Amino acid sequence: MFTKSDIEKYFIAEKQESMFFLVIGLIAISLSAYFYFVHKAPFQKGLAIPILLIGFIQAVVGYTVYDRSDRQRIDNVYAYDMNPSKLQVEELARMKTVNHNFIVYRWVEIACLTAGIILVVMFCKEDTNRFVLGVGTGLAIQAAIMLTADFFAERRALWYTKGIEEFLQIK
Repeated sequence: MFTKSDIEKYFIAEKQESMFFLVIGLIAISLSAYFYFVHKAPFQKGLAIPILLIGFIQAVVGYTVYDRSDRQRIDNVYAYDMNPSKLQVEELARMKTVNHNFIVYRWVEIACLTAGIILVVMFCKEDTNRFVLGVGTGLAIQAAIMLTADFFAERRALWYTKGIEEFLQIK
């Protein structure tokens, strides 16, 4: 049976993972600056570009989810007892969108991982295109991190959505 405790667990886990995203994003941004401005070798300059771009996304998404998690947790725990229709009208609709978005993210991340791997395979034995090898390596690493994190987030979101649906059928 889906309880208020389940809502709490979902949003606490979301907040924890978003903090992980924020930290990973900030580390990635710092690393990319180091690679691009300090190390300056072609491979590291190439590596810096996807690490910076995806790191920026990780930091922004991490902060955004972290910032709103407590508010959403409180609102939905309150709605559980006081306004279950709000769970149906707002939260269930939001979660269906979130779940759909995870499918889109997965395919984008798989495409980025594949592109990164292809670049690494194509340029790993060439000394002339170390920059492109760096781009491919950075893209593959960041895509793998995102794919892994989103795998767990998607599983959690599906579990939470199913719980809301079961709760609404009981009430």
